[in-house]
Amino acid sequence: MSEVGYLELLRDNSPFRRLFLANIISYIGDWFTVIALFILAGEATDNSPIAIAGVLVTRSFGMALCDPFGGMLADRYSRKGLMMLSNFLALLALTSVVAFDLLDSLISYYLLALVMVFAKSLFDPAEYAYLPNICKKNELISANALGSGGWSIALGIGAGIGGFTISEFGITTALWIDCLTFLFSILLISTLPAGGPDNLDKGKLTPKLAINEILDGWKYIQNNPPVKRVVFAKGMWAAGGGAQVFLLILIGMETNFGELAAGIGLLFMVRGFGSGFGPVIAKPLMKNKSVLPYLLGASVGLSGMFYVVVSQVEWTNMLLILIFCSHASSGVNWVYSTTMLQARSDDEWRGRVAGTDFLVITFMMGSSALGAALILENNILELREVIAITGIIQIAIGICWTIFISPSEKRDLMLN
Repeated sequence: MSEVGYLELLRDNSPFRRLFLANIISYIGDWFTVIALFILAGEATDNSPIAIAGVLVTRSFGMALCDPFGGMLADRYSRKGLMMLSNFLALLALTSVVAFDLLDSLISYYLLALVMVFAKSLFDPAEYAYLPNICKKNELISANALGSGGWSIALGIGAGIGGFTISEFGITTALWIDCLTFLFSILLISTLPAGGPDNLDKGKLTPKLAINEILDGWKYIQNNPPVKRVVFAKGMWAAGGGAQVFLLILIGMETNFGELAAGIGLLFMVRGFGSGFGPVIAKPLMKNKSVLPYLLGASVGLSGMFYVVVSQVEWTNMLLILIFCSHASSGVNWVYSTTMLQARSDDEWRGRVAGTDFLVITFMMGSSALGAALILENNILELREVIAITGIIQIAIGICWTIFISPSEKRDLMLN
């Protein structure tokens, strides 16, 4: 069965088209809020690295704690309903914060970040598990590549316009815009078909049962080597990538790309467009089974190489090209690992596999960002040196994944 192309998928699969549009709208708004929180944390602490990183660390560790539960819920309850509930909770929290002017301290910024990722932890595993219910197997690579591309476009537009909006109209306006995007997303998702899980009759959920179902999901992963191996793939990138996302903020403070918010927004915009461009261009590689065993590690190593170069060159327009190329490479790792896990996981376990996948990447991102922030806060290394180290970590991990892959692993990876 031949792979379905991007335009064909968007034209013929109406549920995917509506979900794709709902995600773009919601993700654009997300970055209005995220950029605002980075700016607020910096202003409150005279641009303290640890305070700015605290936004990313709070988001990452908060999601790491919540994602396994979100994955478990996606295997018990309506995935469409969970996606709607996620957006409603985020809308309620953000509207309350803006309407009652509750953003008045560093702690309040972190609390908002935590509440928003709690809602997000319901959405991501539900969407991840929902996608194979509305897409055929030969549509999954295109669907995930488009999904990554949509997220990337939304990141690019949201960060770029969000940074400009904050610079020109203030943070409150940016947050109200985010509220509207959640509302539009809810309305679009409400039009989607049910989409699983297959078995909704699992009885009353208790705390003990919730923990047991999460543990059962981890046992399923442990006993399924083709799934177990790939569930760590995104974490390979995040070992250095979490720090890199945080370091983009500090790089933006040292460049001359406009006002602070606009400059940071520009760097995140380039990151986003790169993440979407890579998987679209690399789709022929993802269909070539002879390179599949190496693709996950090679994409991470290549991503790290570009950041090593970033640490060495003058930060002019060349910086934008290097960031674009690095995140184009990391996007390949994201899309291909997601497609593999969706295809290899049974429907009744797919939410918990997704929750574990997100647990690994968010924990690694938080740890990486926190480590970089502590190094800079205590003046152990300079900014450029930390950037170089993050790239070297990714190169080393990518090489290890590629070199130490066994013959049986090659066979498993080529079965997808």
